[in-house]
Amino acid sequence: MKDTLEALVEKAQNGDQKSLESLIIEIKDLVYNLALRMLLYPMDAQDATQEILVKIVTHLSTFKGDSKFQTWVYRVATNYLLSEKGKRGKGFAVSFEAYAQQLIDAGHSETIAYTQNKGEQLLLEEEVKVSCTHGMLLCLNESNRMVYILGVILEFNSIEGFQILDITPENFRKQLSRSKTKLRNFLDAKCGIANSNNPCRCYKKVDYLINRKIIDPKNLRFATQKKRSIELVETIKTLEKSAAIYRSTPQYATPETLVQKMKETIKLLES
Repeated sequence: MKDTLEALVEKAQNGDQKSLESLIIEIKDLVYNLALRMLLYPMDAQDATQEILVKIVTHLSTFKGDSKFQTWVYRVATNYLLSEKGKRGKGFAVSFEAYAQQLIDAGHSETIAYTQNKGEQLLLEEEVKVSCTHGMLLCLNESNRMVYILGVILEFNSIEGFQILDITPENFRKQLSRSKTKLRNFLDAKCGIANSNNPCRCYKKVDYLINRKIIDPKNLRFATQKKRSIELVETIKTLEKSAAIYRSTPQYATPETLVQKMKETIKLLES
């Protein structure tokens, strides 16, 4: 039977290297996806994930079981992400007003000129959708962004938010309400996925974003061959369409190169 996280922690704290490696493998994706949503760019998220996992490994002895281990992991991760700003994402962050202007500047091309291949076009449309919604998160300040990710996307309640962020449940709820309102209002007013009356469509932005080198069609950051998140949103019948847009974004696997680096780090720390 597979060990629980808490069982792996206990064994790792007692010096079991295999359990420590298994523990890192179990939590790596939740750390990476949190970092990706906060920092936008995969390379920044990879760097942050490695730093966070090293902190978890080197400070594992301080975990006393006062909360779920996953909660403690999120606490370590959020502390790091709120203090360390992504190099690339920081320059991309703008106000909601400026972001709205960027969407206008991107135009409304009715066709994708870059390629006539339908499969490529669908991937590029998905790349725009995920890039755009991640970019919108950067319109929130770091604290509100983290609260939105925890409260809406990961669906933590205010008590869990308090345990992770060390802010009162009331403060967590207030920040969450503000963040939800800002994103909901923006999506309802600008996004064609959230509101079909809006002219904005992801495929209409593809050529502009490629020409501006914001999207590299040869090196897509987010789009995969799996079911598209755009289609997942369209199947969800809910008034809270903005939340559905973010929850539909797939979970990404931590790059294998980072996993290997962590295994090497663990061996060095144990030697």
